Amino acid sequence: MKRRRELLFLVFSLAWLVAAASVARAQENKTVAERLGYAKDAKLLIVHDDDLGMSHSVNSAAIAAIESGAINSASIMVPCPWFPEIADYAKTHPDADFGLHLTMTSERVYVRWGPVASRDTVPSLVDAYGYFRQDWPAGLKINAGDAEREMRAQVERALAMGVRPTHLDSHQYRLFENGKELFEAALSVAHDYKLPLLIPKEWADRYPYLKTSAAPGDIFVDRIVSMEATVPPAGWKEFYVTALKSLQPGVTEFIVHLAYDNEEMRAMTRERDSWGAAWRQRDFDFFTSAEFRKLLAEQNIRLVTWRELGKLNRN
Repeated sequence: MKRRRELLFLVFSLAWLVAAASVARAQENKTVAERLGYAKDAKLLIVHDDDLGMSHSVNSAAIAAIESGAINSASIMVPCPWFPEIADYAKTHPDADFGLHLTMTSERVYVRWGPVASRDTVPSLVDAYGYFRQDWPAGLKINAGDAEREMRAQVERALAMGVRPTHLDSHQYRLFENGKELFEAALSVAHDYKLPLLIPKEWADRYPYLKTSAAPGDIFVDRIVSMEATVPPAGWKEFYVTALKSLQPGVTEFIVHLAYDNEEMRAMTRERDSWGAAWRQRDFDFFTSAEFRKLLAEQNIRLVTWRELGKLNRN
């Protein structure tokens, strides 16, 4: 009798393992859209505002767009001068979909920022004045350990000030485009804090390590759409209208940069037009327009957030 019970237990255990493996395989074969409860051919969109914390103008425009429903996700630059303002807003609006825009560079000329970690612990990230470098020229070696230390310091400061991030991404894509070691450092931070990291599936051919380094549970968005510096101001609306009308099934993230074209923003970006005050005002004007909302409805585009994506690996 005992032997029979043991055999029955073994049979049931094996059957359970086979069933569980079958369910896991079925789940793996589902698209992100299907895992979110949508049809396989659904067109899903994250409207994501970058660079919060850079200035009061950026913060004000972002808050206005969030509260009007124009954008549904954003990410915060912890090292920047106006981080405390947006951190306070995030703390008092815990349902807002705020991620952290992991920042390793300080690209402007008249406003600069430096690391959250002690400068002497991240020497490859800083210039002679202690600021983040404005650029990473060819041949510059960024130490992945320095980058990971700084990323963790940024996450910890955000948590300490009441921000509860829904995801992580990378300012200027530096952590994706500059080699496997930096990408794996970002992945390590994301995994340790149990946060999804923005990884665009469409970039895998250019940077194969995006797929080979990722863990089975990492979420890939299908594609990113962002305004290009070559588009003239008169072509702004056409760029976004065309992108919306040609949107493919899957998860797309529109990365936008909102601010008001005011004295503060013009002063801090006056050295060049790209991603400057007028650029950001044009983004704000389009994404808060009635035309944008109308296009979403006409094209049957559904809005999703990083908060929803992050839940996939917790279910």
